[in-house]
Amino acid sequence: MEITVIDPGYDSYAYEKQLFEEHGYVFKVFAGHHHDREGKIAFATNAVGILLRWTDVNEEFLSRLPKLKVIVRYGVGYENIDLKVTKRHGVRVANVQGYANYAVSDHALALLFGCSRLLPLGQRALKDNFGKPPATDVLEFSNKTLGIVGLGRIGGTFCRKAQPLFERVLAADPYIPAERFEQLGAKQCNFRTLLQESDAISIHCNLTHETHGLFNRSAFSKMEKRPIVVNTARGPVVEARALLDTLHQDKVHSAGLDVFPEEPPGESLDALLSHPRVIATGHYAWYSIRSSEELQKRAADNLFALLRGEVVKDELTG
Repeated sequence: MEITVIDPGYDSYAYEKQLFEEHGYVFKVFAGHHHDREGKIAFATNAVGILLRWTDVNEEFLSRLPKLKVIVRYGVGYENIDLKVTKRHGVRVANVQGYANYAVSDHALALLFGCSRLLPLGQRALKDNFGKPPATDVLEFSNKTLGIVGLGRIGGTFCRKAQPLFERVLAADPYIPAERFEQLGAKQCNFRTLLQESDAISIHCNLTHETHGLFNRSAFSKMEKRPIVVNTARGPVVEARALLDTLHQDKVHSAGLDVFPEEPPGESLDALLSHPRVIATGHYAWYSIRSSEELQKRAADNLFALLRGEVVKDELTG
């Protein structure tokens, strides 16, 4: 019985190896190229369990892995896994929910502060403009309105941290009960109102058909207060070209981005990444020493439990 990791990248798989080998499994880590789909499928031919991150799971994938019983994704998002297909094949699926609530919310706050203080501009002007602000629109939050898109685990944790910093907090999430907004000190509103009234916007929604391209030209055109925009959720939620054009038009104060429509970013995103009012980081908002250890441990534990026929809270049923 084999357990395979087909999307490697972590420094160590010691926990996974020990867990599975102690219980009679063969544990293997794919050493091929990131985009070698054929190689991954061949590598996992005898696998009963797979740990992955970005590889697409569809009919073609599952039809070639007849022994497969369980898939677990390292991470929260699962848009690369077709749950209708996995259900049809009788393959159980789980992710790891809530493991990085603190890390991602910390990172979103860091980007928010960096943008408000115009740190990229400040660093560029360090010698030539020493002792002076890099621009006249350095912001403070005490008299500003924060808008949060998505008030789930990460958005809620971010709200608790950010709420004392701002005069007012708005949040838009049609899938969250009204009492959660009250508990977190956020005023419930629709997306349009949030766009119109927010001085800073932090994005924490899942990537779905509804949220793909949510921040498009139409959305940016509704922003009335020239806000900071921070995205630590999923890259395709924000249309990169629309954001860049809005920055050029000076209708957005600045942007903090940890995720991108194309990852790693290609040349088409160079202009956005090099914009003087953009702080860009390489999709590591999820990472801290603590969260990384928790992610790998819980992913392995979920896989092991599902193979034993147990119920786990992170199971995805579609």
